[in-house]
Amino acid sequence: MAEALPNPDATPTAPSASASIESVLHEERRFEPPAAFASQARIGSIQAYRALVAEAEADPDAFWGAWARQELHWFTPFEKVLDWSDPPSARWFEGGTTNLAYNCLDRHLEGPRADKLALIWEGEPGDERRFTYRQLHAEVCKAANALRSLGIGKGDLVALYMPMVPEAAIAMLACARIGAPHSVVFGGFSAEALRDRLIDGDAKAVITADGGFRKDKAVALKPAVDAALAGGVCPTLKHVLVVRRTGEPTAMEAGRDLWWHDLVDSQSPECPAEPMASEDRLFVLYTSGSTGKPKGVVHTTAGYNLWAHLTFQWIFDIRDDDIHWCTADVGWITGHSYIVYGPLSNGATTVMYEGAPRPSKPGAFWEVIEKHRCTIFYTAPTAIRAFMKGGREVPDRSDLTSLRLLGTVGEPINPEAWMWYRDVIGGNRCPVVDTWWQTETGGVMISPLPGATATKPGSCTLPLPGIAADVVDLEGRSVGVDQGGYLAVRRPWPGMMRTVHGDHERFRKSYWEHIPPINGEYIYFAGDGARRDADGYFWVMGRVDDVINVSGHRLGTMEIESALVSHPAVAEAAVVGRPDELKGEAIVAFVSLEGGRSGDAALEAELRRHVGQEIGPIARPDLIRFSDVLPKTRSGKIMRRLLRSLAAGQEVSGDISTLEDRSVLDTLRV
Repeated sequence: MAEALPNPDATPTAPSASASIESVLHEERRFEPPAAFASQARIGSIQAYRALVAEAEADPDAFWGAWARQELHWFTPFEKVLDWSDPPSARWFEGGTTNLAYNCLDRHLEGPRADKLALIWEGEPGDERRFTYRQLHAEVCKAANALRSLGIGKGDLVALYMPMVPEAAIAMLACARIGAPHSVVFGGFSAEALRDRLIDGDAKAVITADGGFRKDKAVALKPAVDAALAGGVCPTLKHVLVVRRTGEPTAMEAGRDLWWHDLVDSQSPECPAEPMASEDRLFVLYTSGSTGKPKGVVHTTAGYNLWAHLTFQWIFDIRDDDIHWCTADVGWITGHSYIVYGPLSNGATTVMYEGAPRPSKPGAFWEVIEKHRCTIFYTAPTAIRAFMKGGREVPDRSDLTSLRLLGTVGEPINPEAWMWYRDVIGGNRCPVVDTWWQTETGGVMISPLPGATATKPGSCTLPLPGIAADVVDLEGRSVGVDQGGYLAVRRPWPGMMRTVHGDHERFRKSYWEHIPPINGEYIYFAGDGARRDADGYFWVMGRVDDVINVSGHRLGTMEIESALVSHPAVAEAAVVGRPDELKGEAIVAFVSLEGGRSGDAALEAELRRHVGQEIGPIARPDLIRFSDVLPKTRSGKIMRRLLRSLAAGQEVSGDISTLEDRSVLDTLRV
C-alpha cells in the first residue's frame, strides 16, 4: 500500500467554481475483458455489474443485508442493516454477533477446505512454511489461549510490531478470535513512532520478534520495542511476546518479556471463538500524518469483515484453485485486507513473502511467482516502475505463465507503467485491476471487475456496487466531464472507518466536514483530486495538496508525472510545486532515469517538450532534477511531501520515521 493515503487533515485550497483541474493526459487505449476470462468470471459482463449497481441504489439496506447473510457466519442474526441516524456515526448490522477469525478459519473446517492450503510463507533466506486451514486454525487457537493466559481479553488492545512471518497473521487472527483489538505497527517504524502508537492506544501487550530479514541482512526489532517502552511511558503495557526469527542475541526483561515458542507451543489447539457484536472494535491502524500525531483509524467487526470479503471476491474473481499473492506488508491496511482477512474469509490460498527484490536477487518476486505458481499478483505502482527501470530481461528469466490476473494498489499508476505491467508481467493476457482505496475505507472502493469492465491504462475505472463515489467541488456539487474536483463518497458503506481512536471530533472534521452536508446528506471527503471522463471512469490525480496552481491554471501532478514516465528515458517521476512570485507556483520534477541513462541539459529540454506535447505548454516543468533514487518509505511510496519542502528550499519537517534512506534528501536539495 502500499498505501496511497491522502491527508484529509490538510485544508484544501479553494478551487474555482468549476473546481477545474486543467491537465488532462491524452490516453485513448482501451482493453475489453478477455472473452475466455469473462466466460468463467463471477461477474462476467458489464450488464451484470450494472444490475448489481442498480440493485444497491434501489434499496441499499436490502442489498447489504442480503450479502451479509449470504457471505458471513453469524452466531446471532442482525436485526438492522444500518443505523445512520447520527451521521457520520454509522452502525452496521446491529443486533448481530459474529467473529472474524471464525469466518476466516472455523467455517472452512467442515468439508474439503479443511486440508486446503491457507497460507504459503517464504522467508527471504529461502525457508518455507505452509499451513492448511486445519493447521492454521490450530496455531491461531494456541496463540489465542496464550494471550488469554496473560490476562488479555475482550476489548484489550494488543500491538503487533512484526516482520513478515506467519506469526504476524496468526497473532492478528488470535486477537480477533478472543475479541482483543489489534494495532499492527509496521516493522519499519522507529522506536519513537512505535511509542506514540502504544501510548495512544493504551496497549496491554506487544507481540514482536527478535528481528527479520530484509535485503540480505538481519534487521533487529526487539531493541526498538525496548526503547519505546523505556522509562515506563506506557503504564498499561504488561507483556512483550517475542518470536524467535533471526536468532540474534536478544535482551529479555524478566517479568515482562516472554518467548513465543515458550508460551504458545504448549497451549491447547482448541479455543472457542468469542461472539463479537457487529460494532465491537476489530483493530486500530495508525496513519502517519505530515504534522501532528498519527490518526488511529478504527474498524469494527462485521462491516469490515463483509467489505474485505466481498471486495476480494469480486475484484480478484477468486476461484478455488487460485494462489493469491499481495506483496504488501501486514503493517498496512493492504496486508490486513488482502493478505489475511479477505483471502482467508473466502477460503483462498494466500502467499506471504518476507523479502524484497535486491541487488543479490533482482528477480525475487518473479521467482516466488514461478515457484508457487501464483495466479493473482497484487503490487504497487512504485514497485512496477522499479521493475521497469531494471529492464524486462529480469522477469523474462522466470516462468510467469501461471498468472491470470494482475492488480495495482497504493497510488495512481502511470499509463506507461500499466502497459509495461500488462505486457511484460501479464503477457498481454491478464486483466489489470487498478484499485483505489484507503486505510479509512477498509477495502477497495473503485476498481475494474476483471470479467466485466473494459480497462484504460491509468484509470481505476468504476465504483464497486454499493459505492456512491463522485467528483465534486467544495460545495458538494458534481463537476462536469473531465473537470477536476474532489473525490468523495455520498453514502455510507460497511467497511468505512468508524472514528479516530480517542478523537471523534477529528474524525468528523477530517473526513466529513470539508464538504458541508447538503440537505442533511453527509459526504465523505477522501482527500484526493480526481476527474471523470465521458464513460464515467475515474482518474485519480493524487492528493488534494498535490495540485499545482500555475498562473491560475490548476494542474494535476499525477498527469504530469505520467507524461514524464511515458518518455522512454524516464523510469520514475515525482512532480511538486514551489512558490513563484510571478506564476504563484512553479513546477518542479524529480526524475529517475532508466538504467544506464544520465541526465543533462539536452534531456531536460527534451522532457519539457515532451510534457508540452502530451498535456500542453502550461504543464512544462520549470525545473527537472535528475536522481538515481527518490525519497521513499520502507513500503516503497514516494514521499512527495518531503520533495515539496526540498523544492521550496525549506527544511524537511514532520514525520519521516518511515523514510527508507535519509541520505537521499541531501542529494536532492534544489
